[in-house]
Amino acid sequence: MLSISVSQCRTSTCMDVSQQQFNRCREESIQDTQQQSIVPDDLLIALKFVFGSCALQALDLVDHHSVTCLSSPSGRKAFQVIGGSGRLYTCFASCHYCPCPAFAYSVLRRNDGLLCKHLLAIYLCEAVGGTLQESVSDQQMSALLSGTAAP
Repeated sequence: MLSISVSQCRTSTCMDVSQQQFNRCREESIQDTQQQSIVPDDLLIALKFVFGSCALQALDLVDHHSVTCLSSPSGRKAFQVIGGSGRLYTCFASCHYCPCPAFAYSVLRRNDGLLCKHLLAIYLCEAVGGTLQESVSDQQMSALLSGTAAP
């Protein structure tokens, strides 16, 4: 017998809606003359509805080009996001994790939100092609993944 709690259903449904919004971002973003993506207003409203104030904070990080994708020759990827306070967070979108206090408290502990602003900024940047790219060695990636890398 399959047993699913109400919060799991809510989270699953919200994650499905989130994924639909990211797909819409990818499909509907318009390239302007300066090769910057423009997200339609109705999509911005939908993001605000789904993610609340986190959406505005994440969009601010996107506007400030605060997201960098680190990739290694072995194919591993991690993201570094410069938060509003200037602190650097190494996030792992593939396992939906950010080391920031908001993620630990709101997402993991209170189950109030799906994402922190850093993860949402990563997903938005990937959807509109606004992620800065940086190559790192496998050794550097290993240090990042183990938490022993210097910021």
